[in-house]
Amino acid sequence: MRLPDPIREFIEARAGAAPLAVLQRASKALSDHYRARGSTRTLTLKPDEVVAAYLATRFPATYAAAFAVLRELASRMAGQPASILDLGAGAGAATLAAREAFPALRRATLVEADAHLIEVGRDLLPGAAWIRADLRDAPGFGSHDLVIASYALGELSQAGALAVVDAAWNAAQSAFVLIEPGTPEGYSLALAARSRLIERGAHIVAPCPWGGPCPLAGRDFCHFAERVERSAVHRRAKDAELSYEDEKFSYVAFSRSPAERAAGRIIRRPEHSPGLIRLEVCRGDAVVTERVAKRERNRFRAARKARWGDAWSP
Repeated sequence: MRLPDPIREFIEARAGAAPLAVLQRASKALSDHYRARGSTRTLTLKPDEVVAAYLATRFPATYAAAFAVLRELASRMAGQPASILDLGAGAGAATLAAREAFPALRRATLVEADAHLIEVGRDLLPGAAWIRADLRDAPGFGSHDLVIASYALGELSQAGALAVVDAAWNAAQSAFVLIEPGTPEGYSLALAARSRLIERGAHIVAPCPWGGPCPLAGRDFCHFAERVERSAVHRRAKDAELSYEDEKFSYVAFSRSPAERAAGRIIRRPEHSPGLIRLEVCRGDAVVTERVAKRERNRFRAARKARWGDAWSP
């Protein structure tokens, strides 16, 4: 996916102003930090270096993952949320994605600990309400139609993360979305939140076809990918040749009311060979490999268009 032009131009102007050597060094440090699931408090970068690296590399990926998830939620929700609460908001990527997915969204409240990211976020989201707070210390949140925590809980202990999940669900009048990195750790956190909120009466909207035990638990991890077009400053920051990168993420979307779930979900990149397409599909109680042959004209046509993460019917 490509970022909307106004956001893309903003990032080019802000991140592109940093000297190349500084931008590349800061981007590598930030990437290493995310991979290690370290605390942002341990980063030794200067604030302007963090902002430049974040805008160039992490903001586009966060926006892309959030938009992919929220687009799926929008296709299954009845009605449109009018307000959003964005927890661990960074510079507001998930809220901007939500505005694209839900045109009726009007009121936005964003919680972020980093004052410098909030400053950037105010420029990107004029009129939004910002709360500077660490999620570890935030006592509670007011009611909002939609609550999202995107790449926000990985630094916390599982107990701390689940406490935030509880607070997020308490605040969500319609839906709550949790997005974490597409790693075993990210999946494990999403799975723990899934179990926790099902016990509290939440309904799974996506990606799961059912609300029972995950058939991958203990064997593999469920994650998806969104291809992100790299801007010029993104390529410079990573000294990259490819014009894109794949952002991998795990997620769960919950709602207060039952939603029509997908009959199945494609959980791996489809494999194409002459006259045959193989799809790895989660049916809820089991994961199956579906082989769609060219002679099955309609299904083959659908399978050719199908992407990793899409819903799939028998």
